[in-house]
Amino acid sequence: MKASIMRTIYWEDNAVKLIDQTLLPDRFEILTCRSVDELADAIKRLSVRGAPALEASGAYGIALACYEREFKDVDELKEHVKERAKLLSSTRPTAVNLFYGIERVLKVVLSSNDVEEAKKRALEEAEKIAEEDVRRNKLIGKYGAELLEDGDTVLTYCNTGRLATVDWGTALGVIRSAIEQGKRVRVIACETRPLNQGSRLTCWELMRDGIDVTLIADNMVGIVMQRRMVDKVIVGADRIVRDGVFNKIGTYTVAIVAKEHGVPFYVAAPLTTFDWERSVKDVVIEERNREELIYCHIKCKKSFIAPKDVKVFNPAFDATPLSYVTAFITERGVVYPPYEENVPKVLEGKS
Repeated sequence: MKASIMRTIYWEDNAVKLIDQTLLPDRFEILTCRSVDELADAIKRLSVRGAPALEASGAYGIALACYEREFKDVDELKEHVKERAKLLSSTRPTAVNLFYGIERVLKVVLSSNDVEEAKKRALEEAEKIAEEDVRRNKLIGKYGAELLEDGDTVLTYCNTGRLATVDWGTALGVIRSAIEQGKRVRVIACETRPLNQGSRLTCWELMRDGIDVTLIADNMVGIVMQRRMVDKVIVGADRIVRDGVFNKIGTYTVAIVAKEHGVPFYVAAPLTTFDWERSVKDVVIEERNREELIYCHIKCKKSFIAPKDVKVFNPAFDATPLSYVTAFITERGVVYPPYEENVPKVLEGKS
């Protein structure tokens, strides 16, 4: 399949290809992964990131495991793929979508009767997952757009657009859909330290689409809310459990400030992001390396912005209690409190 330039991740020539997000906005380059090792490294380095994109990455990764070498029989292939699944699962512990993509394609492989069948079915299932992501993002956008008024200014955090999904986006997909409906919507994007996914990725995406975006530093959230410069907040999620939303570190702070100033705080996410059987205490929060905080740019490591030997605490995510969430925007509609009653109904398809 030949993907459009803005499809974040896709399969081509027996390889996984993806936009290398570590290079943006300086350079736009496609990274080619011909082995699971290369894909796992790309996930760890955040060349590909965002919960829905990680779901596709996990799915394509299992398909890639079937193609990365020759196998004498299907049993050998299955053992190999199970080992590669462990590697992929170890890359990002917090985003539940990654595990969903891995497990769904792995199940197909393990039920196959021969090598060629396993390869064919694995790739078909991975492609199906990718296409499903695009469709559900459009539905999230459709439902979420109804929450936005003409002339609204939306504050968003981290990157929740095309780059965080296969295409279209979750929180940014809501904004794109509202604009597609003819509404005038402006965006305030937080830089999202320490890796600046907001300034590097969100601003890059929105400017390419001609969407009005203003960049602020993370510590300016309070003043823009205080001055009534924000009508709504829309963020994404990496995992939603029954008592909290895991999203990029700093989201909890944004939610607190929004509630203090009476600004609706929405979470846009597909149903695969819900892990409703678990609670906050069950989830491991990934801790990133210290270089992300002490260097001006982690790739070049030429300029220190902190003493070289300073102690560093660098969690990648935080958990926002559900009491701060005005509503969830999903592909099955907008879900309001009480969440303990309404979320299970949506997950079961009863809404």
